[in-house]
Amino acid sequence: MSFEILVVEDEDDIRSLIAGILSDDGYPVREADGCRQALAEFRSRKPSLVIMDVWLKGSEMDGIELMDAFKRTDPDIPVIIISGHGTVETAVSAIRKGAYDYIVKPFQSEKLLITAKRALETAQLRQENAELKGRSSHEETLIGHSSVICQLRQKIDRIAPTNSRVLISGPSGAGKELIARLLHDKSGRKNGPFRVVNAASMVPERVEEELFGTEDSQGSSFKIGLLERAHYGTLYLDEVADMPIETQSKLLRLLVNQRFQRVGGQKDVQVDVRIITSTSRDLERETRLGRFREDLYHRLNVMPLEAPPLNERRDDIPDLVNYFIKKLTKSTGLPSRKIGADAMAALQAYAWPGNVRQLKNNVERLLILASGDPGDPITLESLPEEVSIVRHNNGSQDSNDRVISMPLRSAREHFEREYLQVQIARFGGNISRTAAFVGMERSALHRKLKSLGINSKSAVSERE
Repeated sequence: MSFEILVVEDEDDIRSLIAGILSDDGYPVREADGCRQALAEFRSRKPSLVIMDVWLKGSEMDGIELMDAFKRTDPDIPVIIISGHGTVETAVSAIRKGAYDYIVKPFQSEKLLITAKRALETAQLRQENAELKGRSSHEETLIGHSSVICQLRQKIDRIAPTNSRVLISGPSGAGKELIARLLHDKSGRKNGPFRVVNAASMVPERVEEELFGTEDSQGSSFKIGLLERAHYGTLYLDEVADMPIETQSKLLRLLVNQRFQRVGGQKDVQVDVRIITSTSRDLERETRLGRFREDLYHRLNVMPLEAPPLNERRDDIPDLVNYFIKKLTKSTGLPSRKIGADAMAALQAYAWPGNVRQLKNNVERLLILASGDPGDPITLESLPEEVSIVRHNNGSQDSNDRVISMPLRSAREHFEREYLQVQIARFGGNISRTAAFVGMERSALHRKLKSLGINSKSAVSERE
C-alpha cells in the first residue's frame, strides 16, 4: 500500500493502539509523541496522512497549531484530529482551519479506518485531478496497429510490472511521456503519484531545488521537492540530457540508495521512487563528449525503449487521424468530418518532422478551416500545402505549364513518376505493399520503377 500515515499522540498506549489498527489494515505507520518529534518525522519525509490528538500535553504546540505548521509546507496534506474532550466548537474550529475530519475518543476501530480511507481517497482524487489538468494534451493509449507499435506495447507490458529504471529515447513529439505514463499505469505503483519534470524547461540554478526541495540550516522550515512528492510513485525526467552535470551526481546517489538531501539540509530523506527518463539526444554521444556522466547513463539505461518517429509507422496515420477527430469533436464541439482517400494518402506520404504532435495539430486545423458541407469528406485541396507533397509537387502553375508543354508519352511518364514516388513514400519504401495498392505485380513494379529512374529508398528520403 502506497499511503504512509503519521500518528501524533502524547499517550503511549493510545498511540500504539491507533498505530496497531492502521498497521493491521496494511498502512505503513510512523509515530510521534509531541510536536518536535512530529515535525522531525514530517521533515524526514512527508506522510500521506496525519492523525493527531488536539491536546498534546507538554508540547510546545497543540494539534491545531501543529496542523497549521504542516499546512504551511503542504496545503493539501489531509489531517484527522482526535480528542477525548470533544466539543462542537472544537470540531468546527478544526474543520475550518483545514482538518479533513474530527473523531472523538473513545472511537471504534472501524470508524478510524473508514475516516482514514476516505481522507486518503479525497487527497488522491485531488492529486489525480491536478495531474489530469496537466496531461489534457496527452493521449491515454498507444494508437495504431503497425508492427513497431505492437512490439512497443508488448515491451511496455513486460517492463511495467518491474521496478526497473527505463530510458525512453526518440524525437520530440513522438510520445515519450505517453510511454512513461503507460509504464506507471501498468505497474504496482499505479495508485501512487506520477510526477513530471522537464529538465530542458527548468532554470539550471533551480533544478536541484525543484527536484530535492529546500531546507534552512536550522531545519525549522523546508519546501518539499518533486522527488519527495513522488514517494511510492514514479518520477519522469524528460530531456534528462539537459540536466546540469552537478545535479547529475546527486541524481546518481539517489539511484544508488534512494536517499538525498534537500538543498541547504543536513539530513538524508529516504524515498521509494521509480525513475523513468527520456531524451531526444544521443546520450552515448553526450557521455563521450563529457556532457553527461557515463555512470549515470548506465544506471538510467537499465531498460531502453524507443519512441518511434511517425514516418516509421505510417500505417498508423489513419487510426491516429480518426482518433484525433473523435477526441477533438468531443472536446471542442466542432462537427465531425471524414478524411477523403486522396487527403489520407497525402497525410501518409508526408514525413511529419514534428511527429504525432504535428499530426494532431494539423487535424485540429483541418476541422476548423475545412470548407464545404460537414457531411462531405475533407479532400486534398483542404490540406495545408506544407503537408501535401502531392499538391507541392503537382499543384503549382509551373508544374502545370511544364506538363502541358510535354508530348503525351513524356507527360504520362511525368505523372507515373510523381504518382509512384508519392505511393512509395506513403508505404515507407515497402515495394510489396505499394504494388498491392497500385494494382501491379511486384516484379512489374520493379521494372516500371527502373524504367522511370526511381529508387525506392531515395523516393522516401527525398520526402523526409
